[in-house]
Amino acid sequence: MHGQNRKDIYPGLEVDIILKKDQRTGKKTRGIVQALLTSSAFHSRGIKVRLEDGQIGRVAEIVD
Repeated sequence: MHGQNRKDIYPGLEVDIILKKDQRTGKKTRGIVQALLTSSAFHSRGIKVRLEDGQIGRVAEIVD
């Protein structure tokens, strides 16, 4: 599942994000959502989140 809808993402969810520095390569980083940083209900490039380890990026995929 893609992370474009805010309603699908919540703290404690395991996700793959793309960090700002990895946008060109598309390298994904896996982690647990700590906080949602995008306030709109939808974002075409993915909802921006902060992981529990402090990294910030846009959700590329929700891990099942």
